[in-house]
Amino acid sequence: MSSQNSSIAQPPRENMLVNLLFNIALPTLVLTQLSDPAYLGIKLAIAVAILFPIGYGARDFMLRGRVNFISALGLVSVLLTGGFSLFELAAEYIAIKEAAIPLLLGVATIVSLRTSQPLVNTFLLNDAIINRPAIEQALRENHAERDFERLLIKASWLLASSFLLSSLLNYGLASYLLVAEPGTVEFNQQLGEMTALSFPVIALPATVVLTAALFYLFRGIGKITGLSFEEIIHPQAAK
Repeated sequence: MSSQNSSIAQPPRENMLVNLLFNIALPTLVLTQLSDPAYLGIKLAIAVAILFPIGYGARDFMLRGRVNFISALGLVSVLLTGGFSLFELAAEYIAIKEAAIPLLLGVATIVSLRTSQPLVNTFLLNDAIINRPAIEQALRENHAERDFERLLIKASWLLASSFLLSSLLNYGLASYLLVAEPGTVEFNQQLGEMTALSFPVIALPATVVLTAALFYLFRGIGKITGLSFEEIIHPQAAK
């Protein structure tokens, strides 16, 4: 019975190809190819492009039964971009919004160190990735709780640096690409190009920094607990 309950409790793994398809590829295709009045038109193309990440977020929620913090934040970002575009606000507002969200996350990561629930736990130390009971037991046995707290502080700063990098790249990309007048086909096409380039230009470099922070944290945990990498990782994550 317990094994059955544990299998039910485990949400299905996210398919990254489907994620990229609904959050990047399809919105890009709609904005760049269907914004012409002969097809969907400017405003309808924006609305349709927004529907793909909204639909993906809703499906993710139904499958997992809980709100994915990162997906929810991405959805808010998409809605803001779509809203700014539909109301034909200046491109500078989109550039500021693109930079503001990761910047706020970086600041929140550092500020949260003064709370009982640092954000580094959400991003790097969530139960889907690490074997928390084994780590906590090893920390107690080695009397290494203070060392672990210092490690979390350093890892949080690394994590915050990935958000800062993302913020700078977001602003630079939006400022460079969005030069047409809002409410035009050209602007929609540039918005689509920005969506398409957001993965290689922004997500990949930020992911490299985030991965470095993750492995720095795992290495530090191994040093202060004596656990191997395989013992630190959650059994489900290792499969």
